[in-house]
Amino acid sequence: MKINLDKKIRKKRRISSKIKGTFSKPRISVFRSNKYIYAQAINDKDKVTIVSSSSLKLPKDKKTEQAKKVGLDLGKKLIEKKIKTAVFDRNIYVYKGRVKALAEGLRESGIKI
Repeated sequence: MKINLDKKIRKKRRISSKIKGTFSKPRISVFRSNKYIYAQAINDKDKVTIVSSSSLKLPKDKKTEQAKKVGLDLGKKLIEKKIKTAVFDRNIYVYKGRVKALAEGLRESGIKI
């Protein structure tokens, strides 16, 4: 178990160390569990979460469709805060499936990634 955990931590550091967010261009961080998906816009300069969204309160649907709805919801909240661009941080996850659907939802809502 420790070997897998170390491998995940190294992968996260390798990916996330190159990505920094500000208030005008926040970092969109994604966390994916077996049932739900969570996303939040983070200002790394001030170490503050600007907005967040998750699939906890969404009606039961296919996981990829829920992820797209989370992306659309997060994008709508960002546009209300007058934020048009963001940096996408996929964490340790491969860019396909639910993570890709979330990014597409953000793009559809008008956020430039």
